[in-house]
Formats: sequence, C-alpha cells, structure tokens
Amino acid sequence: MTEAGRATTWHGSVALVLGSSTGGVGQHVASLTRGLLAAGCRVLVCGPAATDEHFGFAAAGAQFAPVEIPAAPGPQDSGAIRALRRALTGRQVDVVHAHGLRAAFVASLTRPAAPLVVTWHNAVLARGLRGQASALVERIVARAATLTLGASEDLVERALAVGARQARLSAVAAPALGAPRRSRAAVRAEFRLTPDTPLILSVGRLHPQKRYDILVEAAARWRALTPPPMVVVAGSGPSYMQLAQRASELRAKFFLLGHRNDVPDLLAGADLAVITSDWEARQLFAQEALRAGVPLITTAVGGLPGLVGDAAVQIPAGDVDALDAAVREMLADPAKRADHAARGPRRAATWPTEEDTVADVLAAYASVTSTARAGQG
Repeated sequence: MTEAGRATTWHGSVALVLGSSTGGVGQHVASLTRGLLAAGCRVLVCGPAATDEHFGFAAAGAQFAPVEIPAAPGPQDSGAIRALRRALTGRQVDVVHAHGLRAAFVASLTRPAAPLVVTWHNAVLARGLRGQASALVERIVARAATLTLGASEDLVERALAVGARQARLSAVAAPALGAPRRSRAAVRAEFRLTPDTPLILSVGRLHPQKRYDILVEAAARWRALTPPPMVVVAGSGPSYMQLAQRASELRAKFFLLGHRNDVPDLLAGADLAVITSDWEARQLFAQEALRAGVPLITTAVGGLPGLVGDAAVQIPAGDVDALDAAVREMLADPAKRADHAARGPRRAATWPTEEDTVADVLAAYASVTSTARAGQG
C-alpha cells in the first residue's frame, strides 16, 4: 500500500505534546487536533493548562492532560516528564507527536512505548553556553525520534546533521484567516489615523529572535516622512519593556498592542506588513498577510524565501538601512503596493492547506506504526 493510501486508513490514537505557546506552534497543534478528530482519530493533547485555555483543545473534542512544559529548560523538567508519563499510562497511544524542541526533549526522556514523531518548528539561535546546551538537546531529540518532520528545509538538514534517523519536510499550513469584523475605517479610527497616514503592522511574539529592535530604529527614522507612518505590533513576550523603552527614547511612532484576537481586522486596516526576524520557518503572520493581500516586507531567512517567493520584498536580516529603504520605496509607490497586494493571494493559493498538512501527518503516523509492527513481528 502506498504512503498516501495508508494515510487514508489510519485511524489510530495519537498524543500531541507541546510546550508553552501563544502563537504558531499552538495554532498548528490546534489545527492538527481538529483535522485528526475529523479523520476519526483519538487525540490526547498534553501541554501547559494555559494552552488549552488559549487554543481550546478540549473544546474541540480532544482529551487534554495538563503537562507544564515551560519555554526554558530547568529542574522543573523532571516534573513535566513525570506528568507526561502519567498522562500516557493506561491509555492506548499509537503515536506520540511532539512539537518543538522543548516538548520533544520532555517526550524523549519520557521514553514512550509508542513511536515518537517530532516536528521541528524553530532553529536554535543561541550562542555560548546556552547554544551548547541547546545543541545537546537537538542531538538527544533527533536520535530519540522515530521520524523527524521539519517545518523548513534547513530544519530538516539540521536534524539529519545531528543524528536524526529519518527526517523530511512537512509544511506547516496556517489556519484559514477569518474575515475581518470591522471596516478599514473603523480599524484606523482605533489608532486615530488620518486617511493618508500609513499603518505598518507586524504580528508576533515579543522575543529577541523577532528583531523588533530593528523595526523601532526604522520607525524613528520615518518620523521625517510626511505624514509619518504609525507602526503597531500585536503580540506579547519578554521583550516588551525593552522595546517600549527604546521607542520612547527615540520618540518613534511605534506602539505595542499586546496580544490581539483581531488580526484579520488589523490587516484590513494596514498598508504594509513587516517581518524583521533573524529566523523563521513558515511564519504564521507572513501567510496571513499575503492571504489578506497586504504588501509584505520580510527578512530573507530560514523558510521565508521559499514561502513568499516574489510575492514579498525580501531584505537581509538585521539591516535597518535595508528595512528603511524598502518601506520608503513601497510607501512612495502606490503601483508597487497594488502589485504586491495582488501577488499575495496568488502565492497563497500555491501553499499546502490545513487538509494537506493533516493528510501528510496521517501518512507519517501510518509509516511509523507499520514499521513498529513489522519490527515486533
């Protein structure tokens, strides 16, 4: 039977494991949960209680077991390992599927009886002692997994380099973006914008990897434009105070909105979308912006070039001059903005859908479980 054929007949039981998340990883696990349940699978989600509150795994029909896996490793991991073992004990679980290195590390040390599938969502960017520790975690996770799935080609290459037995690309589709509930005028009225004031939007966790410090520096330069654009960032995270302080020092028109549930509305009111990250795989906001037809400027890192193609303006990471120039050029050229607004949805139409992603994961589960049965025979 072909792998695709096995995928259509796989209706087993899977435990999805994730760590702390308020963004892309949690959204992906929520999407998989819905798709797997619709395919007739039994789904147990194991993760911090806050993730169930945020993403509604139990409300979707899955079983949920609280396993507190924080963002940073530490002594508390021993408690997470015990909690995951308790969650898996006494349940029929055919596959354990961990998302992200933190969850995968805990799952690896739990040593589940079922095959372990791991999806790598992010690259390790830390240096020094933290980087060395993270590299050790990568090796442990890569060698423990029956199958490694990478959200981008460079993650697949990294997993193989550190000892993965099997690794392949498995694109992470963004959940379909709902329609905006407010008009463009209503969104812009929230920020007290005049009709000709550009609104520049970014969405993501406030973390050093996102390099919002570059966006703050550029926003300070744009005060000289007429009219000066307003930059807003939707998201929460550890960099909040540092970014707010820097924006105040530079008197930049840069505002942190905190976590928002109305990204479709914000996109409806935006003139440009910007991503300044040092690394991304298939970044959720990049997909949302292009699907919504908002011109996008993004750093050419990780999986982003392959994701956006010629539908976005790509710039080097960490280059405030390149960001400044790209935004000025786009704001000054309505025809270029209109062209990129049209390119986005065309590019988005070529991406794998949520259904494609679920089918791919089902094929992975069919593969590892059939191999496990063959090994037991």
